[in-house]
Amino acid sequence: MSDCAAHLARLRETAPLVQHITNHVAMNLAANVLLALGASPAMVHAKEEVEEFAALTDALCINIGTLSAPWVESMQLAAKTARHVGTPWVFDPVAVGATAFRRETAARLLELKPTAIRGNASEIIALAAQGSAGRGVDSTDSVEAAEQAAIALANRTGGVVAVTGPVDFVTDGKRQAKVANGHALMPRVTALGCAQSGVVAAFLADTEDNFEATLAALVSYAIAGEIAAQRAQGPGSFAVAFLDTLYRLDGQQIDTYLRLEMSDEI
Repeated sequence: MSDCAAHLARLRETAPLVQHITNHVAMNLAANVLLALGASPAMVHAKEEVEEFAALTDALCINIGTLSAPWVESMQLAAKTARHVGTPWVFDPVAVGATAFRRETAARLLELKPTAIRGNASEIIALAAQGSAGRGVDSTDSVEAAEQAAIALANRTGGVVAVTGPVDFVTDGKRQAKVANGHALMPRVTALGCAQSGVVAAFLADTEDNFEATLAALVSYAIAGEIAAQRAQGPGSFAVAFLDTLYRLDGQQIDTYLRLEMSDEI
């Protein structure tokens, strides 16, 4: 059994509780993805309870897709609590380069040292303050163009940075890996990327190696997409097939489909 398969097995054994402060578009899909995988989602964002809940949860995912001032306050409170109690938390900087409000919010959240950051190439480049050709939530930069930004961001935050795209790139500033699994139908389903950030949080909930756990999350997600596409007729049937595949995904499938390139030197 590969390390990635072992991480999936451990997630299902522990069934981590994952708190989401995510966007309106992603809530339903993100919850269903985690349930299919074997984790437990909680969409808790009210500022009156986020601190209390963040102290109880196994992992936290913060997504800035549909920002509002009250939600920004909740995000900061939850991230501060997670950092204080040692709970891993994932930051998804949706369309971070689009507006000053997003850039300012992201800057404040970065100060709270996310355990992992997951975004597309344009988001990671913008987050690292290196400029980007991003358009809204879409990426117009290649994953390869974001690799150095990801490494710099990982060194700056002390966390793991994952750049997702046709070939995913993940680094902790020292190690790096590329995941060549996945399918072109995946970005055709809205919020599937946002849901992936919650999956990263679930894998981080019980691990001694944040890089390996993040990598396992990306691998599991991409392979599920690749398998689901084999029986899908388009984005609609793919979305259903993807949830079913996540539910049935096992270590043997991971080891069979895995296309992974690892490097210990940067």
